[in-house]
Amino acid sequence: MTVNLFEQFSSPSLLGIPLIVLAFLAPASLFPSLPNRWIQGRLIALQSWSINQFTQQLLTPLNMAGHKWALMFACLGAYLVTLNLLGLLPFTFTPTTQLSVSLGIALPLWLSTVIIGMRNQPTHALAHFLPEGTPPALVPILIIIETISLFIRPLALGVRMTANLTAGHLLMNLVASGAFFIFPHSMLAGATISIFLLMLSGLEVAVAMIQAYVFVLLLSLYLQE
Repeated sequence: MTVNLFEQFSSPSLLGIPLIVLAFLAPASLFPSLPNRWIQGRLIALQSWSINQFTQQLLTPLNMAGHKWALMFACLGAYLVTLNLLGLLPFTFTPTTQLSVSLGIALPLWLSTVIIGMRNQPTHALAHFLPEGTPPALVPILIIIETISLFIRPLALGVRMTANLTAGHLLMNLVASGAFFIFPHSMLAGATISIFLLMLSGLEVAVAMIQAYVFVLLLSLYLQE
């Protein structure tokens, strides 16, 4: 039972073609392109408003030098939101439930913020390793702790999103399996579990969007540091 439960997180393939590739390409085909006309449609207006609000929230803690990252943050946030939401559809696959995928996204972006900080403001970046006024006896310990906390950031980024999405998918699978087996014996209990599953699905939609937002927000905070 345990093996079958976790099979939903294995990368599927069809005719020897890994479907994870299609899952990565699917979000790009869902966003409508801008038409060549002055008056835009409701879908384009909703998309533009959502991206503007999302970018405005991300750029609030950043100074003007960090606003050049707005396009990349907006694209990354929209891509992760769409990728997570598509994984909630039946017979689909969520690539971000794979820790290797989440770390593959988090590691280069985190490393780029570290390199930019060391290149543009090396003194300010290195000052985080040793706060001012630290007693001499605590200097080696604080440097080790701050170094570990710096290198654990990409792991925390990837594990946070993967763990939350995986836990939600597992809970939905368990509740759906319980409703499937209980419904023939008791329609009332099966209907109650089905209603709970519907509410849980709505919660997972919110979790998928929040995790994508938190992922990009933490990157923007790392960049600000």
